[in-house]
Amino acid sequence: MSLIEQIDHWAAVAPKTIAHISGDRTLTYDELRRRSDRLAGYLTERFGDDRSPIAVLGHREPEMLIAFLGAVKSGRPYVPLDTALPQQRIDKILAASRAALVLAPQDVLQFSTLQGRSPARGVQDADPFYVLFTSGSTGEPKGVIITLACLEHFIGWMLAEQQFTQLAEVFLNQAPFSFDLSVMDLYCSLATGGTLFSISRDLIANPKELYRALARSGVTTWVSTPSFAQMCLVEERFSEAMLPGVRRFLFCGEILTPATAAQLLKRFPRAEVWNMYGPTEATVATTSIRIDANVLEQYSPLPVGGVMPGSEVFIVNGNRELLPASRRGEIIIAGPNVSPGYLARPDLTANAFFQHHGQRAYRTGDFGRFRDGLLFFEGRMDEQIKLSGYRIELGDIEANLRALAPVRNAVVIPVIKDGAAQSLAAFVLLAARDEASHFNLSHGLRKQLSERLPAYMLPRKFVFLDAFPMTPNGKVDRASLAKSL
Repeated sequence: MSLIEQIDHWAAVAPKTIAHISGDRTLTYDELRRRSDRLAGYLTERFGDDRSPIAVLGHREPEMLIAFLGAVKSGRPYVPLDTALPQQRIDKILAASRAALVLAPQDVLQFSTLQGRSPARGVQDADPFYVLFTSGSTGEPKGVIITLACLEHFIGWMLAEQQFTQLAEVFLNQAPFSFDLSVMDLYCSLATGGTLFSISRDLIANPKELYRALARSGVTTWVSTPSFAQMCLVEERFSEAMLPGVRRFLFCGEILTPATAAQLLKRFPRAEVWNMYGPTEATVATTSIRIDANVLEQYSPLPVGGVMPGSEVFIVNGNRELLPASRRGEIIIAGPNVSPGYLARPDLTANAFFQHHGQRAYRTGDFGRFRDGLLFFEGRMDEQIKLSGYRIELGDIEANLRALAPVRNAVVIPVIKDGAAQSLAAFVLLAARDEASHFNLSHGLRKQLSERLPAYMLPRKFVFLDAFPMTPNGKVDRASLAKSL
């Protein structure tokens, strides 16, 4: 049974079961199947054999799920976009994706009630299922293609490892659908007849309402970045009493610290804590490990675990030669979960992807090593970082800063605390001397930058310099800038 057939199956056996909760709105499996089928028919009627992507723009509305499934049932991948993204960013992604159509929630409401012709062919194994756009070093986002086969391999592993109870799980959806962590909660939930409980950005901004929502959510499977869990742990009431049904915490997207894991195990003694690792290009995650008291006692920093069945992870040096266990090098992932490449970017694809023993392989650009058969993530090789679970190219922010009229040059540095990026600092050379206050200068640049980049990519601190320090070989001395923070 394919993933789509698994999802539609719940409409037949449990049609009234709630598939999605977002605020005061719900969506049943029956509604999800009927309306996604009709939307697929409409897309087939309108676009025929054109398999261009369908962009879906919204913020965790039930209509987004209908649009995702409607697109793939019509044989087209979807491109998820969150309304929190700046319009300029959205426009760049739409241009790069060459989307045939942009579906907002109101469009889905309209088109999913129309009677169109039956779709001739849904997405097949090797076909793109979704395209997620990540930060690019030139300031231009790049689209990662994930096929149905990639997604099914990942979801099959998750279901086998976690043994979710069918028709009985409530999955927390903290990440926006434009961030690949959401793929974990969305499709694990839909594949098992679970309920996806979405947390909106308004709730996250209002802690009192957030905790009230969590208390009534009935969440059994918590999926989030470690940062979000750490934020919740600040509230003393965030414990088993608030979430009595939670069985597991699944973390991916950034570093899980021992302190956060230990706090969770103390507050939720009957729940499991899992640490996972993987880039967007390898379909959310490729390794996992359950963090218990023994692991906490043995390792700091924590390992990101063992490799999923059917895939391979190995470490290479700068010449891309295989390194023995315990040696640090670049993490390479090979297997059926690896993307076929970047949308319409054969140059980027050729640089990052290759064939390894008959399987697709991806150069992650991450440092790592194996110890005791477990993978340890040891940071980025380039200027790409993880901040609050989001993968960010510092060069992307710098390119957009340099595009602003007042800026002559800019360097962006992560502010590191306890071994993890906590915020961003921008060192700026102005195009002309300005008598404005430091506060007004910073506020002005942040406001201009917010029109080009999402909030999570905005520097918290701005430092204005007359010149950058230089290394002996003539490059900007980033280490020196970092020390000045």
